[in-house]
Amino acid sequence: MSTSEREQRGLRAGFVGLAGRPNVGKSTLVNAIVGRHVAIVSVRPQTTRRAIRGVATDTDAGRQLVLVDLPGVQRPRDVLTERMQHRVERELSESDLALIVINGEEGVGPGDRFIARTLLEAGAKLPVICVVNKADKLGPNELVPVLAEAAELDGVDEIFPISARTREGLEPLVQRLGELMPEGPYMYPPEDRSDQSSELLLAELIREQVLNRTRQEIPHSVEVSVKEIATRDDGLVTVEAQIWAETESQKGILIGKGGTKISEVGTAARRSLETELEAKVHLDLQVQVRRHWRRDEDLLDRLGIE
Repeated sequence: MSTSEREQRGLRAGFVGLAGRPNVGKSTLVNAIVGRHVAIVSVRPQTTRRAIRGVATDTDAGRQLVLVDLPGVQRPRDVLTERMQHRVERELSESDLALIVINGEEGVGPGDRFIARTLLEAGAKLPVICVVNKADKLGPNELVPVLAEAAELDGVDEIFPISARTREGLEPLVQRLGELMPEGPYMYPPEDRSDQSSELLLAELIREQVLNRTRQEIPHSVEVSVKEIATRDDGLVTVEAQIWAETESQKGILIGKGGTKISEVGTAARRSLETELEAKVHLDLQVQVRRHWRRDEDLLDRLGIE
């Protein structure tokens, strides 16, 4: 047996597909387990458009969890959301374990039952763990009934009450996920935290600030594209990015009176980029109109929304 083979014995690694209704805290949970901001978080539902993979490796425990943060399960409304839904189904079919995330404050609803039933009917025969998130906001008398409802979901094998925000209950969940992973070598280098390119990660961090600072009619009409990343001799990183809106009125809202809104977004986004890159950043943001981009198959291909 070679040295490499001896080193790989006992290792466990696999894919965990996170399913759930929009805005239940899947992205916050991925970030908490990975220990780094790899998936954007917003109070707006349907924030996640791509299947973002967060990589959590514990070399001491010999496990690697590849957490696939999927778009919230929803009824498709256009080409964009149709692609998102197909990606959910495909990623779950290729996962080693399914993790259903429920918002404990809202309890188990028809959407949660639909997701559990879909997994069961798909015949994937995956282990299914249910996470009741936001348990820190519930007292025992409120939490117990939600756990009981979650236990009745079709196909659910185990239940964990957690708080992705405070990390309460996270350690036993992660340990159990590791135990359920198949034996095998790591799929990513241990130092990796995500499979995203730098351009995509930075674009998502900028979009996160747009989502958190705009009104209801804007979020789902906006996409961000990073055109260039360059590092100067003095260490300053320059990032050139475009924010796309679908109409001139949306562009006006994004820019704001006297440029106040785009300035606010840019300042917050620059701080996020500096935290990620660990360097000073000059961010050049431009707002452009791209009509009906959510229906443009070729454009969605280029954006990596499969």
